Amino acid sequence: MSYLLPSEFATKMVDAGESKLYMATRDALLRSFMAGAILALAAVFAVTITVQTGSAILGAALFPVGFCMLYLMGFDLLTGVFVLTPLAWLDKRPGVTINRILKHWGVVFTGNLLGALTVAFLMAIVFTYGFSTPPDEVGVAISEVGKDRTLGYKEFGAAGMLTVFIRGVLCNWMVSLGVVGAMISTTVGGKVIAMWMPIMLFFYMGFEHSIVNMFLFPSALMLGGDFSIMDYMIWNEIPVVVGNLVGGISLTGLTLYATHVRTAPLRDI
Repeated sequence: MSYLLPSEFATKMVDAGESKLYMATRDALLRSFMAGAILALAAVFAVTITVQTGSAILGAALFPVGFCMLYLMGFDLLTGVFVLTPLAWLDKRPGVTINRILKHWGVVFTGNLLGALTVAFLMAIVFTYGFSTPPDEVGVAISEVGKDRTLGYKEFGAAGMLTVFIRGVLCNWMVSLGVVGAMISTTVGGKVIAMWMPIMLFFYMGFEHSIVNMFLFPSALMLGGDFSIMDYMIWNEIPVVVGNLVGGISLTGLTLYATHVRTAPLRDI
């Protein structure tokens, strides 16, 4: 299992952020669509395992298979580009501007959303035999998650908003470590192990991931979840996206960049 030193993979993070910003819009959209779709399928997989076995830890332990698949294929999640692209600007890479970063974020957000919505619609057909029956037990579980993680926060007002935001921060702290984990090894096995650990942690802890939620909540609405689109946007997706942004940049991107790319001078003894 070939391992890269932190100074090496931190530089790869900056390089990756720069390359993503110069990617053609078509490629960015396609790669983000596939990432959103695969992560949505992984969420279905994890919920199905949890419902059928009654073991939440088993569902969480197997959820990272989707994350590993999409990153090994070179697809992109918004939560990952939140971390990598600002580092290219911070490092003063040629042609990297705030406007270019924001445009790329918009393209990736759109692609992730379309991919997640596509799988949500396809799985709603599966759960209901083409909308001819009530949803099966997995569909019911997904609709309940949607209700609990929108109206459940709304019930507590400002405290609920703070909670969903912090869960978003903590989520992308872990998810972005998974993104970086794909860079710390040159072997497939090494990459998978490094990605697996933080992704399993975030899922089991119930942290909020904006792309997973792009599947869970629209899917719940299709399956008869007792909440509205505005409930979803205000009490989940918007604060989660902001939390993911803050957590990824501050707790992973800037810390690794500050200490492994812009390393401080050695102290005198």
